[in-house]
Amino acid sequence: MQNQKEILLTFDGKAKLEQELEQLKTEKRKEIAEKIKVALSFGDLSENSEYDEAKNEQAIIEARIATLENTLKNARIIDDSEIDTKSVSIGVTVKLDMGGSQVTYRIVPTNDSNPLEGKISDESPVGAALMGKSAGETISVETPGGIIECTIIEITRE
Repeated sequence: MQNQKEILLTFDGKAKLEQELEQLKTEKRKEIAEKIKVALSFGDLSENSEYDEAKNEQAIIEARIATLENTLKNARIIDDSEIDTKSVSIGVTVKLDMGGSQVTYRIVPTNDSNPLEGKISDESPVGAALMGKSAGETISVETPGGIIECTIIEITRE
């Protein structure tokens, strides 16, 4: 059997995934089972779109459950004590100078990213370009909006 890729998560990220998994296994499964039961009561399955729709929804939910279980099984929680602020890595907060304006991002694993909250993935264009860089370094990043240049002002654990 093939070795699974280690998935890095923060404590918060793991908790969110566990909560979603629990909700899917309890509430959503019951909801879908009820939809299937109602659809079966309509009779002839060959022309029963409600049944087909419920079965498709069930397949989507079961696939998401399998994905979440696999993610949690292969997860490694990032401990704050492991975080080194000499260079950009997952778990650090980076203050950047982007052409005169300052922005702050927290570098997080893909599962935890939320740009609206200032959390960018280590696999995003900016996050990937920052990985391994030190304070004072300037990087150029090709983003969907064009090439941007930024200088790392500060790296902290926050």
